[in-house]
Amino acid sequence: MTQTEIRQKYDELPAADFITYITDQYLAHLGGGLTPENMGQLTTDQHTLLAYRYLLDEVMEGGFIQLIQNGFAGYVLEGPFPYVLKKEWGMRELSKLLYSVKSEYHRHREELERDMTDEEFMALYEQLETLNELGDDFLDDHQEEATPQVASYVTTHAERFTIGE
Repeated sequence: MTQTEIRQKYDELPAADFITYITDQYLAHLGGGLTPENMGQLTTDQHTLLAYRYLLDEVMEGGFIQLIQNGFAGYVLEGPFPYVLKKEWGMRELSKLLYSVKSEYHRHREELERDMTDEEFMALYEQLETLNELGDDFLDDHQEEATPQVASYVTTHAERFTIGE
């Protein structure tokens, strides 16, 4: 995927679809998914974009509780993602929200990561109200602004996001 292709896709696709398109290229390059063995094949910026895609997909579908239950907490909350958003991508408010989610995650980690039935999973939304509200905050206060901002950042710095050249 070249810089030219990145810029063309940015002009053609809505921001969320653009992010999915780019990160689908990364996942294909990695052989279908991210593993400890292939993590080094992506740059910090590419990992940040992939983490944003997981954040967007999971929280849009089922909030931060789903993101954690589906095993993305380590990558999205524990990795450098919130720090890079704040320090390098200029997205302080979203980073601040993620640090709040991380705090709640640590407070309830054992409960969130255990195997459970669908019924027990659904009950978490009532039991962990603060975490559920943080998901709503992302959707209501951050996603609409952040997604186009991420897509614009990728296009502006297209050389950082190419792969397979």
